[in-house]
Amino acid sequence: MTTTHARVLIVDDEPLARERLRMLLHDEQGIDVVGEAGDAATAAEAIAVLSPDLVFLDVQMPGATGFDVINAVGADKMPMVVFVTAYDRYALRAFEVHALDYLLKPFDRERFRHALGRARQQLDGRSSGDLERRLLAIVSDLKPSHGRVDRFVVKSGGRVFFVRADEIDWIEAAGNYVKLHVGNDTHLFRETMNAVEARLDADMFFRIHRSHIVNMERIRELQPWFNGEYVVFLKNGTRLTLSRGYREKLQERVGRPI
Repeated sequence: MTTTHARVLIVDDEPLARERLRMLLHDEQGIDVVGEAGDAATAAEAIAVLSPDLVFLDVQMPGATGFDVINAVGADKMPMVVFVTAYDRYALRAFEVHALDYLLKPFDRERFRHALGRARQQLDGRSSGDLERRLLAIVSDLKPSHGRVDRFVVKSGGRVFFVRADEIDWIEAAGNYVKLHVGNDTHLFRETMNAVEARLDADMFFRIHRSHIVNMERIRELQPWFNGEYVVFLKNGTRLTLSRGYREKLQERVGRPI
């Protein structure tokens, strides 16, 4: 890889922003724009298929962020990144500390060329291990401190799905995996129920059984069953079991006897 040529992918949810980057890159020698993506899932797939040398990556996109793209692809497999962001100056310290260049919206041609120049220099002397460490560091610095997640990144059949936590109806244990039930869709990934439960918003989700976690907003009614257990009816018609071991915790949660 030399400074004379770079394969570039543009990722931004705004068509006008992608067009502006495309026009700026068109005027630069040795640049080949190999593709564009308007959302995180498409971006992750494009990186895997197109293997670009450099990605102009929007940080804030609906449904998932640029950091989710890094998590989906894997920091060890990510190409060089120039972040495109509207983050405030305080948050930008993380970019500066870890020497990953960024473009703060709105940016001019001079700032763009400076970022591209730095990226080319890094591409010339890049170390994949060093790049991986810096990407992991910046993702760690900017992720929410409380550890709760608002989306899950699920890889399946060569595709990447970004599942918003608040869209999940219920979660089911499936051996060494968990299954996310989202409307008519299901997503299977390798994780334990305890680990998933720890990452969920406790105000939204409740574990009713060792094998079931439900979104409280999806519960329609409870009906008594046998031996102190209850049947939990979700709004979509799904029937689950509230086991005796979790019944008292639910009573504390709702503030009344069940």
